Amino acid sequence: MATTLSKLSKIAAAVLIAGVTLNAFAADLLDTVKTRGTLKVAMEGNYPPFNFKDPKSGELTGFEVDVAKLLAAKLGVKPEFTTTEWSGILAGLGAGKYDVILNQVGITEARQKAFDFSQPYTLSTAQLIVRKDEKRSFPTLESLKGYKLGLGQGTNFEQKAKAVAGIDVKTYPGSPEYLADLASGRIDAALNDRLLVGYLLKSSNLPLKAGATFGDIDKIGIPFQKGNPKFEAALNKALDEILKDGSFKQVSFKWFGFDVSKAPSAQ
Repeated sequence: MATTLSKLSKIAAAVLIAGVTLNAFAADLLDTVKTRGTLKVAMEGNYPPFNFKDPKSGELTGFEVDVAKLLAAKLGVKPEFTTTEWSGILAGLGAGKYDVILNQVGITEARQKAFDFSQPYTLSTAQLIVRKDEKRSFPTLESLKGYKLGLGQGTNFEQKAKAVAGIDVKTYPGSPEYLADLASGRIDAALNDRLLVGYLLKSSNLPLKAGATFGDIDKIGIPFQKGNPKFEAALNKALDEILKDGSFKQVSFKWFGFDVSKAPSAQ
């Protein structure tokens, strides 16, 4: 009898543990964030003006740092920032290393298969960068067939450029590398988000200029793990609130001089 009771006790304990484990997995991310008191936010930390280390203070700053602080405040928690390389940032989200990413992550069909997204908080489009003495016209992405185009590895622009047969796509770790190659003539043009082009041209001090804008409007959202409907609703509510109360617009004008939540044609 003692042996039987012992076995029953072990079975009961196993069932209890299994139940607790299932409940833990079933917990919505909003509950986790609220209990913890922090929203774990991942970003590169070297992507100015969106997120970067202030050269003087060494503190993390930028547009998306400010947005993360606004959202965390609306959720009633504090932001906890993690910086990581772009190449592994989505994998880290999938592994549960952080709750969300604010790093200009485009909402694409492929990414939506793996993650849920907030409503868009940034709208933009692609823009070329060319040398100041460039005489050739590149009004569309297709017009770059037969030419060398530089862009950041793993970005939406890489996928779009490689989808056009005939463009010689060169990928780089970041903008300093492809801007240097463009200025020296090793590539014919570079491609980036129009929000970044002005900043890059101003900060690079290279003989380059902005080229044509083209393509669809890119919608940028905040990805998080699937299966968290309460968190999704709370995050979108927080976004709605900062868009309506003017705090998002204030941050946007601080970094870009216009409201990045509006489509380019609406500026």
